[in-house]
Amino acid sequence: MHTKQIIEIAGGLIILFTLIPLIKHDYWTFRIFEYPRLQKLALNLILIACFFVFFKIQTPTDILFISLISINALFLIYKIYPFTVFAKKILLNVDKLDPKNGISIISSNVFQDNKNTKGCMQMLKKHDPDIILLLETDQFWFEGTKELQQTYPHQVLVPLENTYGMLLYSKLELINPQVRYLVDPEIPSITTHVKLGSGTKIVLNCVHPTPPVPGENSHSTERDKELLLIAKEVKANKLPTIVIGDLNDVAWSYTTELFTKISGLLDPRVGRGFYNTFHAKLPFLRFPLDHVFCSTDFKLVNMHRLENFDSDHFPIQISLQYEVLAELEQEEPQADQDEKELAEEKINKEIPE
Repeated sequence: MHTKQIIEIAGGLIILFTLIPLIKHDYWTFRIFEYPRLQKLALNLILIACFFVFFKIQTPTDILFISLISINALFLIYKIYPFTVFAKKILLNVDKLDPKNGISIISSNVFQDNKNTKGCMQMLKKHDPDIILLLETDQFWFEGTKELQQTYPHQVLVPLENTYGMLLYSKLELINPQVRYLVDPEIPSITTHVKLGSGTKIVLNCVHPTPPVPGENSHSTERDKELLLIAKEVKANKLPTIVIGDLNDVAWSYTTELFTKISGLLDPRVGRGFYNTFHAKLPFLRFPLDHVFCSTDFKLVNMHRLENFDSDHFPIQISLQYEVLAELEQEEPQADQDEKELAEEKINKEIPE
């Protein structure tokens, strides 16, 4: 096989992998190709460069190939652009700090098989957030992080052996915290009111739905259903709200976009960067899977991807500030009628066996 044929076949595959996610089917093969959008763009550009290094455009087939793969690259750039520093920020930065209305959170998927609790504790002590959410936490991680109870008096502790355990530690008062199993009796989520230093009450939702991958869940139905159920609640409650956790979905997927439109929440990544959190040990295969979304009542103080402690995820840290007039300065995402109907369809969809 000639070099040109290899480039053309590889280009055809990249185009195919770009088109597959446009089919809005829940089966994992359609959803998984949403993840590596940045990787597809990089390979796409490499193939274009290789073609021009080794060959000249001479035939109609050459023209067709370069045209298609160039259009594909432009489409990928268009989809990725909102998560670059060149795009407009939808969540504004704070102008003046007001510590009593601030809240700092670290969310970290610790990777249940990881035994480096010491490294995790060092990271948490170094950054000292108001709230800590640890995911994939079993009894070992419960015991290994017990020390946090001394400085974080409010807790919701759900250690599980199925990689879906949650440990929530807070310095701020938690009011009426609830552990819920919205879709699967083995997959918890946490919802609670949090009292800020000023006395303002906000809502915090902690989530970790199952991913659409073989061996875990063949369809994205459960994940989509859980996220959209929470999105509807957020829209209905009208309170300042934060949703945080490992969503097992990328920031640019149509499901995440639907979630933000149904909930009206803002994604702080827009206009700031990818903040890829998974896979920590495979630099070329990294995606933004760990998320924070907030209502228009907040502005951003800072956001960081933190140091790894042998997990397959990097921790994500965010500091937000509640401001009474912030909602007047920021535009809330809105769902049209078709999107509302799609969300209802996904919520009511029967989960495949």
